[in-house]
Amino acid sequence: MHHFIRLAEDAASNTSFWTPQTTWITGGIAISIFILLAVVTWSYRDVANRHDHKADNNHAGH
Repeated sequence: MHHFIRLAEDAASNTSFWTPQTTWITGGIAISIFILLAVVTWSYRDVANRHDHKADNNHAGH
């Protein structure tokens, strides 16, 4: 058990990995993903109105 506590203390004291540059990179990646998802969502807008001719046929036959 003493070994795990020592590892946890070492991990908590080692802050050289998480620098301000990596937070900017992580934020940039997250914003890029959200922008990509917004573009995909935006591309599906008004799709139902593009296919009005198909909607009219479905009421009569099916």
